Amino acid sequence: MGWPMAARLAAEKFHIVAFDTVHQRAQDFCKQFGGTAAKDAAETARAADAIITILPTSKHVAEVAEQMRGALRPGTLMIDMSSGIPSVTRAISRRLEADGIVMIDAPVSGGVARAKTGELTIMVGAEKSVFERAEPLLRAMGTTITHVGPVGAGQAMKALNNLVSAGGFLIGVEALLIGQRFGLDPSLMVDVLNASTGSNNSTQRKFKQFVLSRQFNSGFGLDLMVKDLSIALEVGRDSATPTPFASLCREMWASAATLLGSGHDHTAVAILSERLAGSELGTLDRFEKSAQGQKRTLPREP
Repeated sequence: MGWPMAARLAAEKFHIVAFDTVHQRAQDFCKQFGGTAAKDAAETARAADAIITILPTSKHVAEVAEQMRGALRPGTLMIDMSSGIPSVTRAISRRLEADGIVMIDAPVSGGVARAKTGELTIMVGAEKSVFERAEPLLRAMGTTITHVGPVGAGQAMKALNNLVSAGGFLIGVEALLIGQRFGLDPSLMVDVLNASTGSNNSTQRKFKQFVLSRQFNSGFGLDLMVKDLSIALEVGRDSATPTPFASLCREMWASAATLLGSGHDHTAVAILSERLAGSELGTLDRFEKSAQGQKRTLPREP
């Protein structure tokens, strides 16, 4: 996500100082889009008026923030666009505030495709005046930018968004499996769902593209979805909100991650439902041939 988002900033004439733990990656980016490749996080901090982080977890953000302390100039704006843990982000913000550094959270939704076009949805947790300061940077990367509350609120909103998305994906896959066993073409089912009240992000952007195609390569990891669902449940616990369906949803995604192992795309969670059903989603023709083969091997009743 960081690469196409930084490319959008470069396209809007912001000067980029890029840092990645794989230094060659930062160099490659700067060769393609311009800017300067920093050798470490501290060098990035010394050169920048604003720092943008988009990292796998809040632990990584905390490590980078610590590496930058002492190099960041008072008044520097730090924008964490990671899908992090609100309570951890607030703790990092308090530590940086003691050094005169302002931190906000601005996680994104839309995936790699919309990061490339600059059409991300961005949820911002910040004081109003700081949000206004950050908005020109955010406008270079997103088209729907919403100030949702103080620091940490953006990440809470992002986790809850992914909870809704994850629930919609699982129930959609189950519906496709039921329909396929009944004799419906799952591809045709997706078309009907998208023209009906069952339409959601997964029916529109994921089922045909990544599940029925068997590509499973949307660009967002299964382990990251499990992390986001865990954050959503933590927000629920902190607010004393009962979460029976959310807990089941997170458990199923975590089970898929255990079943498949590390490194899988989040759309591969469909394989868990397929294993439970004993069926693989595909075209109706493929299903019919499979069913006919199974019928031929069944023993006759006495």
